[in-house]
Amino acid sequence: MPDADTNTSLTIEKLVYGGQGLARRKGRVVLVPFVLPGETVSVKEETGRRGLLEAQLDEVLTPAASRAEPACPFFQRCGGCQYQHAAYPAQLEQKREILREVLRRVGKIDAPEEIRVIAGEPWGYRNRSQFHLAHGEIGYFGPGSHELVPVDRCPISSPKINEALTALRAMLPERRFPNFVRSIEIFTNETAVQLNVIETARPVSKRFFEWCAERIPGYADDAIEYAVGQENYRVRHRSFFQVNRFLIEAMVEAALEGAQGRAGLDLYSGAGLLSIPLAHRFAEVTAVESGRSAVQDLEYNAERAGVRVAARREPVEDFLKALTQRPDFVLADPPRAGLGKFVARELCRLKPPRLNIAACDPATLARDLGALIAGGYRLDGLTLIDLFPQTFHIEAIARLIWADV
Repeated sequence: MPDADTNTSLTIEKLVYGGQGLARRKGRVVLVPFVLPGETVSVKEETGRRGLLEAQLDEVLTPAASRAEPACPFFQRCGGCQYQHAAYPAQLEQKREILREVLRRVGKIDAPEEIRVIAGEPWGYRNRSQFHLAHGEIGYFGPGSHELVPVDRCPISSPKINEALTALRAMLPERRFPNFVRSIEIFTNETAVQLNVIETARPVSKRFFEWCAERIPGYADDAIEYAVGQENYRVRHRSFFQVNRFLIEAMVEAALEGAQGRAGLDLYSGAGLLSIPLAHRFAEVTAVESGRSAVQDLEYNAERAGVRVAARREPVEDFLKALTQRPDFVLADPPRAGLGKFVARELCRLKPPRLNIAACDPATLARDLGALIAGGYRLDGLTLIDLFPQTFHIEAIARLIWADV
């Protein structure tokens, strides 16, 4: 391998999950950030691991036709986005091909010939953003590091989040700002603003939040009311809710596609975003969630919506292990770690005729699908819903049918 100061010319073959481009040199794979397929680039090689080389982009020698001008002045310095250099239609096409490749490589699964894509506005879409703080500055970490990149705005975050960010930046120099806070999350419905302290060296006093109420327009002490279609959801601190404000309704519709029968089951239900519309279709709905705040929100939201949902506050693994009655439909929206072997095995034991999975990581989806298909399911459809434009993240909804159906 040449030393770190030697430039090498490479041709990018494809993008891989994680946002990097893949090239080859002398039989070794080289991963390069901020490139596009077909481009010839000059790079500086930096590190090697397990047969891979990771290189730093020096110059794009032959740009792809889909290369675009990034909208954010912090792009490449901030670690939040990986694809701002690509026109949005090209981002969608690359994500579809990455999803197909990961399913094949990790799960040994051939994706359907057609992978449906649902997309929305690619800017200002985030209703929830997390910022880090250090040395009197607020921003994001740099790519692959814990070095703070101060920012004064974020073009993928909503206008209300950027308004709150401006207020926080003005508060930072004041003596009463708690300099031991390490990260803050802002959540909004574009009217009210919820502030969550995510990481802190010691507890934050009530006076800080009272001060936030004075300085941040729309500050809410506790819950936020979030409207999705015809439903309204109370979302309190620590309760999970989808982050793309333009695609939540479309995500719900795609997740419930094919739902039919009498008894439905919603696993990892959060505050009830999917449980409540599910309850409009089924006579019996059980929602399983381990978070206390989320379950309380779910019960409140279901009662207000006038639907019956049996909320079970326990780990999904414990619930399924004790379940003997076969549900007609299961909807699962697991965390990034996916279902895991135990949950996949229990679902194959129960054999619900239809099973939909909303997944935010294609590798864990591939692993879960591999186990479910080996256990008796067949893949009936796959939808890529782009909840995270400008980034490498891929959200997919897989629809499965028990083989005997």
